[in-house]
Amino acid sequence: MPKENLYQSNFATQIEGYIKEKRAVGYKFQTGAKVLKRFDSFAHSNYPTETILTKQLVMEWTARKPNETISTQCGRISLIRGLAEFMNRMGYPAFVYPRAMVTVNRYAYIPYIFSNDEIRKIFEVCEDYAATKIGTPVRKLDLPLLIRMLYGCGLRISEAVNLNCEDVDLNKGILYIRNTKFNKERILPMADSLAERCREYLESVIVERTGNPYFFPSPYGGYYSEATVYKLFREVLRKAGISHLGRGKGPRIHDLRHTFAVNCLKKWVLEGKDLNSLLPYLSAYLGHEDMRGSQRYLRLTADLYPDLTTKIEETCSYIIPEVKMYETN
Repeated sequence: MPKENLYQSNFATQIEGYIKEKRAVGYKFQTGAKVLKRFDSFAHSNYPTETILTKQLVMEWTARKPNETISTQCGRISLIRGLAEFMNRMGYPAFVYPRAMVTVNRYAYIPYIFSNDEIRKIFEVCEDYAATKIGTPVRKLDLPLLIRMLYGCGLRISEAVNLNCEDVDLNKGILYIRNTKFNKERILPMADSLAERCREYLESVIVERTGNPYFFPSPYGGYYSEATVYKLFREVLRKAGISHLGRGKGPRIHDLRHTFAVNCLKKWVLEGKDLNSLLPYLSAYLGHEDMRGSQRYLRLTADLYPDLTTKIEETCSYIIPEVKMYETN
């Protein structure tokens, strides 16, 4: 049976070519492909005879929808701009949405950095879950280790829940992080104490019996969704007495990653290490796309710990960006 064409508009060939190009250079482009499918349906329904990506078509498609955030709209604009640029390179006429027409601060969120006392309280709540005889496995076994791994290795939540058993090498005490954001696959050493907790965890969770390859296996198959972990973390914060400061102010579970980075920089500063030499290592460890995310942690560290500012500026003031917001990934 012939495969049904995924795209139906007159731009089907160009859309397929653009997606192939993005994936050929290493992008997963799953979300982008879904959005382009919606654009294809829009063009097929509203401009069935149009063969040129005109300004009218682009502006109508990218117009902000009711209750749509500017960030989401800009995502659609960026995607259709990329398609248009691809079409121009391939010799097809297409209107390219000007970059200066819409700007958005993608990193308006200021990271919440947990204090040492708050981290201790979070761990205590997680250990209380582990000590109970009732409750779901995610609370009793998975959550205590998962939270420690996010904080101890600076992982993104998606990286942690997607870990396979083969990605956790307990003999060497390292994690293999694969299929990541920006395709920055990497090998991360763990602290000896965290590696030991991983060993104890595996003795309690018999993954092989269910045939589930994930290190944090869901009892329903596969791995835990990020939404499930987010919900549980909010519960942990409540029990730890850490108030949520409101929409856009956190704390979020991703702030464990930010806290790891800031604490790492703080430790290096106090030890008198050369941050110019070590910052690229932090960037690689965190899997940043470039140095900008790590550089902004320098500014955040200086703002949080004014007594360290002089030491930081003595060694690397020229790479501390003068920004109002902190761009981290």
